[in-house]
Amino acid sequence: MNTVGRRVGLALAAALMLSGLAACSNTGGGTTSTSTSAGGASSTASGGGYVYFLNFKPEVADKYAAIVKEYKAEKGVDVKVVTAASGTYQQQLTSEMAKSQPPTIFQINGPVGYATWKDYCADLTNSDLYKHLSDQSLAVSTSSGVWGVPYVVEGYGIIYNDAIMKKYFALPNKKVSITSAAQITSWDLLQQVVTDMTANKDALGITGVFSNTSLKPGEDWRWQTHLTDVPLFYEFSADKVDLTKGTPASIKFTYADNYKNLFDLYLNNSTTAKTLLGSKTVDDSMAEFALGQSAMIQNGNWAWNSVKDVQGNTVQPGDVHMLPLYMGIPGEEGYGIPIGTENYFSINAKADAASQKASLDFLTWLFSSDYGKKAVANDLGFIAPFDWFTGAGPADPLAQEVMAWMSKPNIKSVSWSAFQVMPNQDWKNNLGADLLSYAQGQMDWPKVVSTAVSDWSKQASAPASTK
Repeated sequence: MNTVGRRVGLALAAALMLSGLAACSNTGGGTTSTSTSAGGASSTASGGGYVYFLNFKPEVADKYAAIVKEYKAEKGVDVKVVTAASGTYQQQLTSEMAKSQPPTIFQINGPVGYATWKDYCADLTNSDLYKHLSDQSLAVSTSSGVWGVPYVVEGYGIIYNDAIMKKYFALPNKKVSITSAAQITSWDLLQQVVTDMTANKDALGITGVFSNTSLKPGEDWRWQTHLTDVPLFYEFSADKVDLTKGTPASIKFTYADNYKNLFDLYLNNSTTAKTLLGSKTVDDSMAEFALGQSAMIQNGNWAWNSVKDVQGNTVQPGDVHMLPLYMGIPGEEGYGIPIGTENYFSINAKADAASQKASLDFLTWLFSSDYGKKAVANDLGFIAPFDWFTGAGPADPLAQEVMAWMSKPNIKSVSWSAFQVMPNQDWKNNLGADLLSYAQGQMDWPKVVSTAVSDWSKQASAPASTK
């Protein structure tokens, strides 16, 4: 969720009425599509098939040109790559699918994208891509098959500075029995550690345990989208809500009080008074963390540059780690940080069998070969969610944290699926405004909850033209 991507929005998601805040946003510019192929428009593979990839990300179009050239040299197979211009992917996909030689590899943005393109999505259950996913729950799937495999993921959680945490755990008067931040594996432990750190903040040299909870309009996406995803994920999972059908007509906000647990922990152990949060930005919050004024901050792996580039930064890469968003929901100890994407590969079910196989062969090579893995990590800059990348991937510490959490045995990832089906940006903005009112003492929590529930039903039933 880089700054540019967050502001311009995800083009495909916007087309599907999902103005999500994901870093996988289509951030490139331009008004026309670009095409590259190692051998021409036919891109013929062995067995009479062809490979045609309609790329969603203009910012890496030139990287794919080099990749398909190498694939041609190694395998003798042509790959055609067409890159949709920024903001045009859905429109161009619709157009290309109507042609005599349509894309064999295309992108869906999650459950709602699958709902739109399900007739074109081949079952990937037996593909190497699916078999080698580090966490198969990340795929877009139904009881009858797997229809989209994520190819780049991001994650968010409570980022902490272990240098400060080690200083806390070395205190002779600490009130917890654990000896490291890595041992925080539950809401109870998180609450105990944070509360005790606040009592010792002068000894630790911090202004507050958490950086400020930025609630200025437009700067509140960490709470109205990312934090809210967690209780809704557990609610939808418990109620077995089929998100491939799109936005649910209603929510119960079953775990709203658990949300309140963590939100209150942020507010009450912060660098900043609650009355000032309406003017605070994410950049303000990141600067506090970078300067060592706080020990923790909720954000995602995209935030590393916002730490290291702050003038006077005191945070060392080796001290940066992540904790899950524990809030006291039953069973949450079996889950790690929220990891997800709005970028999933699908294979065109209407293409002939040879073309489907050739397309999967190319993707398997891209994510498993020595050349491909280096290109994915270093040139495309992707955190790839496959076990082929164990010990590899982008070098920045937060990207490494995401990969480490995906690889933890017996730990599932909290899916981003809930925020992908939020009714619209208005619902999120309204919730953000109510969270600010709550923080400033102008609205009680039951009102925040009841308003969120009623507004969901209202926004979900609104005509598409108003969303």
